[in-house]
Amino acid sequence: MLTGIEESFRDKIVLITGASSGIGEELARQLGRAGAVLTLAARRTQLLQVLGQEIRAAGGVEPLIMQCDVTQDEDPRHAVAETVLSRGRLDIVIANAGFGVVGSFAQLTVEDYRRQFETNVFGVLRTLHAALPEVVKTGGQLVIVGSVAGWIASPGASPYAMSKFAVRALANSITPELALMGVRVTLISPGFVESNIRRVDNQGQLHAEAAEPVPRWLVAHRSHAVAQMLRAIARRQREVIITGHGKLFVALERFAPWVLRAAAHRMAATRGSYRTAPKST
Repeated sequence: MLTGIEESFRDKIVLITGASSGIGEELARQLGRAGAVLTLAARRTQLLQVLGQEIRAAGGVEPLIMQCDVTQDEDPRHAVAETVLSRGRLDIVIANAGFGVVGSFAQLTVEDYRRQFETNVFGVLRTLHAALPEVVKTGGQLVIVGSVAGWIASPGASPYAMSKFAVRALANSITPELALMGVRVTLISPGFVESNIRRVDNQGQLHAEAAEPVPRWLVAHRSHAVAQMLRAIARRQREVIITGHGKLFVALERFAPWVLRAAAHRMAATRGSYRTAPKST
């Protein structure tokens, strides 16, 4: 899958947050095959242990497993410190941990938005701040997993879209700043990719039995999408849009935004729940 770019990652020390499932899990799997030396960080360490065994069985270097909740200030710092203590340096950090809060604005609370930002925005900030001093030493790379939702906001997903707009703004702002320090920033903006993110509720709890709400034909295969992501990281690109439909949506937002606005109005009208009266708080 990674033919031609394996040398870009061989022996590189890479920390991945949110590595226990979805895109983070597949990033770990493919990087392990490419010869990267991994730190896998997430809340669910049992899943990380299983993934680590798989990577080792496939001939990769045994990953360092770290319990890490990016909403806690100390956890990302601890993951970075243990990586450097164990491996001697840190080359690439992939801030991947995230989930989606959905629902109509009238039904959501301020706390729902705060919970979304604690993981998707402040969790990224905690990870990048913790890693920056070490990545400066190696002239390395900070990778942020954003979303096409950072370009296009749709009805019923305002917390998630806000969080992804925020990390895209963060990436755009810090890219020239950190370039002066020898650090490259890469923003990955996927469309719909095979993942558990749409089976996670607004409290961050996984419901593995839940049906995929997005039509199957619109969901990109995870291994293919992650191979594209790693190609962009290897090339140290500034931003990459992943999936064909994602590229189409971003192009429409840039050059024909009225098309998406009309679609959003139709979507809101179809889902009459958006007219529900606000909650009392």
